[in-house]
Amino acid sequence: MKLICDGLDLSDAVMKVIKAISQKSTNPVLEGIKMVAEDDCLTLTATDLELAIERTIKAEVFLEGEVVVPGKFFAEYIKKLTNEQIEISTSDKNMIAIKYTDSTGNIQAQSAEEFPVIKHLDNPEYFEITSKDLKSLISKSVFCVSNEDSRPILKGVLFEISNRKIKAVALDGYRLAMVNKDLVSNSSDFNCIIPARSLNEISKLLEDTEETIKVCVQKNYLMADVNNTKIITRLLEGDFINYKQIIPTDFTTEIVINKAQLEDGLDRASLLSRIDRNNLVKFDITEKLMMLSSKSDIGDIKENITVSLNGKDLTIAFNVRYFNEALRVINDEFIKLSFTTASAPCILKSNDTDEYVYLILPVRVIN
Repeated sequence: MKLICDGLDLSDAVMKVIKAISQKSTNPVLEGIKMVAEDDCLTLTATDLELAIERTIKAEVFLEGEVVVPGKFFAEYIKKLTNEQIEISTSDKNMIAIKYTDSTGNIQAQSAEEFPVIKHLDNPEYFEITSKDLKSLISKSVFCVSNEDSRPILKGVLFEISNRKIKAVALDGYRLAMVNKDLVSNSSDFNCIIPARSLNEISKLLEDTEETIKVCVQKNYLMADVNNTKIITRLLEGDFINYKQIIPTDFTTEIVINKAQLEDGLDRASLLSRIDRNNLVKFDITEKLMMLSSKSDIGDIKENITVSLNGKDLTIAFNVRYFNEALRVINDEFIKLSFTTASAPCILKSNDTDEYVYLILPVRVIN
């Protein structure tokens, strides 16, 4: 293998694919990045057998070939050569030479024969969505996934595709996110459960544009192709929670509130609860006001926010982190909070659209 490429292009590609290398593996080849030079392109690939990331850049290829370089070291080395034109060549013993200006580095690499074959999807089902809508769909849902290994199915986000619409659902036992977006097109109606880690890596590649992104699904795999970077991931297998049974539809207390005022009020009211590490904030809802309060051994904080109330007065308490994480991804000026009792879930949604629904379980407070 022999080629010349731009150092900045190579560094950018390495930084993208290295997210997929295995952190703890008994197979050393999974800690490497596979490089394939052919057709005036250099393709870099990394995988941990669950997630694979592949990036292609332009290169002047003099001799085609492939090799696996040590991932972390190669990334650190190339990151310091972003202003250089780089010549890369290999010897018969998988020694890779990296030449730039008047300098040379030599790295012992591995044969690409041991590198896993990356799944390629033939005749898959697919959906197409704008880049900005997919980025929003992921950001508004993925933070609600579970981190617990005891229920691995909840470590992913359910995608339901139907009639040129997509619904993303995530939950962790304490809260739930449901987000709706329109599709550009879809091949058929289907569902899949995508690991949160893979969605986060896809999201990092997306921009707030109207560019159409095609996402393909076949059997237990998903592939997204964004700006010459492919992400291929295994899907989670199993039955997702019947989330429709969890979401209440009848309410006795509903308020409309300014989102920014609620966010600021919760931030201040939670200062004491963060000191005690209980994250508990109480909501006292009356006709025209909602009082947010928290207390600890060093004092108490009370925040009053004007609201529009429909229904009964209510006192209820929450882990403020769950509210803050939902509010952080919402852009609406006003939101609606719906309640039934002090021990039943709160529903947070837009006051104007059905784009998102968040369910948050309360915390029981002993008076």
